[in-house]
Amino acid sequence: MEPLRKYEGIVYPLNRVNVDTDQIIPKQFLKRIERQGFGQFLFYHWRFNNQGEPREDFSLNDDQYRDASVLVAGQNFGCGSSREHAPWALLDYGFKIIIAPSFADIFYNNCFKNGVLPIKLKEEEVDELLENAKQPNYKLTIDLEKQTVYDNQSFQTHFDIDSYPKEMLLNGRDEIAMTLTLDDKISAFEQKKQALA
Repeated sequence: MEPLRKYEGIVYPLNRVNVDTDQIIPKQFLKRIERQGFGQFLFYHWRFNNQGEPREDFSLNDDQYRDASVLVAGQNFGCGSSREHAPWALLDYGFKIIIAPSFADIFYNNCFKNGVLPIKLKEEEVDELLENAKQPNYKLTIDLEKQTVYDNQSFQTHFDIDSYPKEMLLNGRDEIAMTLTLDDKISAFEQKKQALA
């Protein structure tokens, strides 16, 4: 995983609630065993028609959001099944930050494990961002160290995050890499245990 400290990106507004993991990455695309390659199928049934052509009525297909990397959505984002492919698809497409009033718990935790930062903000703050993101090239800056989100206009807020996932993202480490930082202590424990045997 790449470290995430301070990040600026174009915002894509997905003004929908209860976006479930089957909408994020439909089940027929879950045959891959590697983490890459899922981005092309992100929101597949919303982005494409039955012939596999881009739908003009889904805004993610607009040129305005072609380079978006910050997704702002409604409450209960990532509900449904616990598939880890959902954050894989979001990240592979290019979304590094997901902002919503609330997330499904399993999806929320899977994001941290895969290098995506999910941020919970107040509903009125999310509504403001959804409106602001209708502007062309609207960007947000996310400072993970200071736990702030702001734009170059007047929006600024603070977000909460537990220390463990924060440290994971700041250092670009997954849970295995975090465990390996304790290798000296683990080795010392094992040696002490063998000495007592």
